[in-house]
Amino acid sequence: MGDRQGLPLPKRTYSLHIVLVGASHPGNLGAICRGMLNYGFESLRLVNPVCSPDDIEARNRAKHAGRILDACQVYSSIEEATFDCSLTVGTSGKREVGTKTSFRHFMYPWEFAERLDSFTESVALIFGEEGKGLSTGDLATCDFLVTLPTWEGYPIANLSHAVNACVYELHRFTVHSHQGSDPALPNIVPLERSINPTLKGIMNQGIHEMGQSLPGNAERKQSFSHNLRRAIMRSMPTEDEATRLIGGLLDATTALQFVEGNNEWKSQRRRKITPTEEE
Repeated sequence: MGDRQGLPLPKRTYSLHIVLVGASHPGNLGAICRGMLNYGFESLRLVNPVCSPDDIEARNRAKHAGRILDACQVYSSIEEATFDCSLTVGTSGKREVGTKTSFRHFMYPWEFAERLDSFTESVALIFGEEGKGLSTGDLATCDFLVTLPTWEGYPIANLSHAVNACVYELHRFTVHSHQGSDPALPNIVPLERSINPTLKGIMNQGIHEMGQSLPGNAERKQSFSHNLRRAIMRSMPTEDEATRLIGGLLDATTALQFVEGNNEWKSQRRRKITPTEEE
């Protein structure tokens, strides 16, 4: 959906410009725009593109990221496209061994993201043409190189996939650092999956009471409670999830009491579980 584009883009200390050299497939171009906006980036620069930003396929693939195509800038050389950038970073999947190893000093996208955390200038992340990549000469002009951790048996990724992987890692680092403190990154999906000791005690008491309401001997009841508690805690529930589980445990315990003819469900039907003191 593109109906929330009124939200601001994530705040970052640096400005990132995606630079595509010789882009030739409009579908890839549109997919790159969509991936960029998914992760909060919108500056696209094209160097000698073979396809047009106005191509219908590019527009269709971009979906709600068409504004990136509207605003993209076209240049005749990498030097012109990176004239205002303090850092130029090339990308390549060609990780040859031998003499070229000393020429190509790579880092992975997550390392790149960490190094940009305190960078305050403009950065150009440069990608080469589909099927060719950046030339040796183009790579030589870059300050350093980034590569994806692809399998060596088939290391060259599709252009749109490569861009998406890089901007994802950059955004992932931003989310870990600023979610909840940046209006563009609301705390919808909790980064901290934990529950406080009081809530944990209430949940454990609810599990115990449900186990005690089951038919069968004491060993079966204890085994059920033990395994259910371990299974729930292995999932590392959030406090909201734990609260909902507690409500379900309470209702299930009440139903079990009713089935077995326990009058307590009528006289003491509770809407709250109070943890007992631990022995």
